[in-house]
Amino acid sequence: MNAESILQSYQHFGIHLGLERIKHLLEKLENPQKKFPIIHVAGTNGKGSVCAYLSSILTAAGYRVGRYTSPHLIDWTERICINQKPISPTELQAYLKRVIATTQNNTETPTQFEIITAAAWLYFAEQKTDIAIIETGLGGRLDATNVCENPLACVITSISLEHWQILGPTVADIAGEKAGILKANCPAIIGELPEEARIVIEKRIQQLDCPATWVKPALDLGQGLAEYQLPQNGVKIRYQLPLLGNIQLMNSAMAIATIQTLQNQGWQISETAIENGIAKTQWRGRLQQTTWKNQTILIDGAHNPAAAIALREYVDKFNHQQPINWVIGILATKDRDDIFKALLKKGDRLYLVPVPDQNSTPPTELATIAQNICRELTLCQTFPDLTTALDTAVTDKNLTVLCGSLYLVGHFLQLQTTQL
Repeated sequence: MNAESILQSYQHFGIHLGLERIKHLLEKLENPQKKFPIIHVAGTNGKGSVCAYLSSILTAAGYRVGRYTSPHLIDWTERICINQKPISPTELQAYLKRVIATTQNNTETPTQFEIITAAAWLYFAEQKTDIAIIETGLGGRLDATNVCENPLACVITSISLEHWQILGPTVADIAGEKAGILKANCPAIIGELPEEARIVIEKRIQQLDCPATWVKPALDLGQGLAEYQLPQNGVKIRYQLPLLGNIQLMNSAMAIATIQTLQNQGWQISETAIENGIAKTQWRGRLQQTTWKNQTILIDGAHNPAAAIALREYVDKFNHQQPINWVIGILATKDRDDIFKALLKKGDRLYLVPVPDQNSTPPTELATIAQNICRELTLCQTFPDLTTALDTAVTDKNLTVLCGSLYLVGHFLQLQTTQL
């Protein structure tokens, strides 16, 4: 069995939050998570970009840097990287088999996410990483990544209403779950939060006596340049932003503030390493310009309302308020109404598709929701697959944007690869 088939065999166990299974698993593997320092990153949006910035900066500073993120876009190997290089398929397969071998006599079967998380910890330990950037999978408090007792820093990028079926019905509930990654006396780096979330996080920081940095966005200097003033010493760092959208002013600032926390702990990271690391950062599938049939299109996950709002702001600025051709697929578990409210405007064209191999909302159902929300669409049409929808959309002169699900973006990137 290859890595894909090994992990697929655990998919039916679903999402089952809790730390007992992963702790038991890691104990059998001799607790690899204790063998290297980590930065732990949680948040509704932005955490992947922050992880990408951090790993790129620390790599530029000369460290051996592990990075664990989810979900992947095309291949499971993307989730586990050292110095931006994914684990090889054969290595992943071998590590998964070793992890699974320790589960034979377990009273409770680990979940798919717990299996690959344990494999990541083991890989980073045996590859002797100097540091690892670890992104939470879902929430924080009971997430399988939340097994490190003394992280170098805990980062919470943003909080909005998502996964409420699991994490709780209010932003305050979700904030409480994200706050679960905070540890006593460990530095906390926090982004801009809605008031009800801020109150919860602030209270937890006080309870744990965490040195806290509340981050403000970097200053947009135009022409892709940004400037961030370090909160602790007032030094200004000017850098080229490779990732698109105003949200990257906050995400890059979060990364730099986290790096300053590491500098205060004795890590050798120069201003040049920060500038070069940010400039070299890559993070696919998030406000990424690419092509389909030689036509420029924009792809973005935009799988929750906050991300959809950020996407619409970007395309309005980039596209000068012109109508958009939206190619959209959304999972059944997502807030489809508010995503459409954020994205759709009068004159837009909507091309609706299923998300392959996922619990996808039927395109006909999406069409009903969309037409109720925006009755002034120029077009609302359903398609059986992404290829047909894209082929139709790009024939129109307006900008085409593919969004609604990172799984859909991953499917697109896979299709694009096969066409090369």
